[in-house]
Amino acid sequence: MQDWLSMTAADLGRGIGKGAIDPVALTQTYLNAIQSHSHKKKIYSAISADRAMAEAKAAKERADAKLRLGPLDGVPISWKDLFDSAGIATEAGSALLKGRVPTRDATVLRNATMAGLVCLGKTHMSELAFSGLGLNPSTATPPCVNDENAVPGGSSSGAGASVAFDLAACGIGSDTGGSVRIPSAWNDLVGLKTTSGRVSLGGVVPLCARFDTVGPLSRSVEDCALMLAALEGGKAADLRGASLKGMRFAALQMVVLDDMREAPMAAYDDAVARLKAAGATIKKIEAPEVAEAMPLSGILFTSEAYGTWADVIEAAPDKMFAPILERFRSGKAFAASDYVAAWQKLDALRVQWHARVAGYDAVLMPTAPILPPDRERLMSDEDYYVTENLLALRNTRVGNLMGLSAVTLPTGTPSCGIMLCGKPFGEEALLRVASAAEAVLGVA
Repeated sequence: MQDWLSMTAADLGRGIGKGAIDPVALTQTYLNAIQSHSHKKKIYSAISADRAMAEAKAAKERADAKLRLGPLDGVPISWKDLFDSAGIATEAGSALLKGRVPTRDATVLRNATMAGLVCLGKTHMSELAFSGLGLNPSTATPPCVNDENAVPGGSSSGAGASVAFDLAACGIGSDTGGSVRIPSAWNDLVGLKTTSGRVSLGGVVPLCARFDTVGPLSRSVEDCALMLAALEGGKAADLRGASLKGMRFAALQMVVLDDMREAPMAAYDDAVARLKAAGATIKKIEAPEVAEAMPLSGILFTSEAYGTWADVIEAAPDKMFAPILERFRSGKAFAASDYVAAWQKLDALRVQWHARVAGYDAVLMPTAPILPPDRERLMSDEDYYVTENLLALRNTRVGNLMGLSAVTLPTGTPSCGIMLCGKPFGEEALLRVASAAEAVLGVA
């Protein structure tokens, strides 16, 4: 049974379908693993054992009757602490929301439950989702699977840790500037950023609604495809027969290769070489619109974030971690006209980007230019915090600014990912590309 803990969600689902895995025993195995784990309280903010067991028993009855709801019926997963869950605290990693208990599930949680997924509980996160580091002294900072003295990446920090430490078959997170992809990369997982507007945000605590997206952190591309379908109540992408032969990739050169640390750069170069050796055509491209877009994030993200949370924050600012409070308050510096002009400029830059990459199957770049920073040093060295925090989400932010679908894959080098960016609402095509790349990189 312990082997179940490290299996992909898809393989667990197949085992349930064949009668080789009992959903009740599977869920109990996960709950036992959570309860006995030394980092339990750093990863999970709430454990919904009663709900999980009730859902597992229902999944078993369906499996016995050959009436399963889908390929993941009976598979236990975790949820980031910003997805509303009825009767379970949902506090978005912030003391500002302490004691907040929703009366109904978020739309995506309802959809997943209707597909038979088992809810293990809620996972810790960066405060109000406004940091890519995963550092949260207000609630808890989960560990990184490759270095327990380092942060795990955020803001879906606990979601990534729950899967990396074998305490969930998949974690559901959100991505506004990289919050699914960074913890996935730093914990050697596959992470899918969906296109803004594709997956429902109903019942999801917001940060920047025009950029917020929902996506899975998992052990395989197949898991991401199946989870996307479950979150939407739709059909999973067909990954059969995916091959890199004949595929065309653009390797972005501007911005994303600046100030790269040695290990992530070497891992990225090696991964690109392997993709090319497998038959993909790779062309280096410049994209000046990316360089023009990056400064706009300071206006767009902080203005919307502060506009959303100002009243709550200013009612009790002392409850916040100071660097996060400062980041929110920086949104006060911009006028409404600045925000409108920035969006108009970004829309024009997106048109340039889409024209430039239209002929490619995906755009490649390193997921992060740095390795996971040291947790204690982030707390004591202000300059280090600022530098690492800015670099952590720089590359992933390209996908959000340009409105793309994106996926990060492990490269085989610990905490180093390669990101593939696809077209808006092109998740199915991107997942096929990622599946082919995953087979070549040998990390599934």
